[in-house]
Amino acid sequence: MKSTLALTIFAASLLSYASNATADKAILAGGCFWCMESDFEKLDGVTDVVSGFTGGNIKDPTYNGNHRGHYEAVEITYDPSKVSYSELLEHYWVNIDPFDASGQFCDKGSSYLSAIFVANDAERQIAQQSKSKVEKQFPNNKVVTPILNASIFYPIKGDESYHQDYYKNNPLRYNAYRWNCGRDKRLAEIWGDKATH
Repeated sequence: MKSTLALTIFAASLLSYASNATADKAILAGGCFWCMESDFEKLDGVTDVVSGFTGGNIKDPTYNGNHRGHYEAVEITYDPSKVSYSELLEHYWVNIDPFDASGQFCDKGSSYLSAIFVANDAERQIAQQSKSKVEKQFPNNKVVTPILNASIFYPIKGDESYHQDYYKNNPLRYNAYRWNCGRDKRLAEIWGDKATH
């Protein structure tokens, strides 16, 4: 009995390790990280979405302190056997305004700009193909979302941890913010029924 139990526990730990070993990560910026968390956690194959900052030079940026030069972004953990990097990007585009050079929706400023952060040449190629599709779809608009090299991702932590899963923990405030910001209205204007909200 003990050996069967030990074997079962060992097998379960191997399966857990194997599932973690196949997980991959992507870093995307699309304005408010509360909204990006909400939009990506709905996607099948995504196992975790963490809010934070990336792209700048300041170490350990904070929301209420200094995050100059950083983008509000999310780190998405996903299972590539269920959702590909290309499919993540398809979902990304229909959840941002790729034409806004001053921020996203009601949030303006450099930390709210959209960007795709690529970790390697393969991701860069997929991201460029994905961006080219959007450019062809909107030939009269300039797609301003850049493709940038990935840098250190700093999760929101400590006293500011309330930003993680904000949409789950504060649904009334989150939904009021999202509606007042006009995010879903603008997404529908750009993407029509492809918008995923």
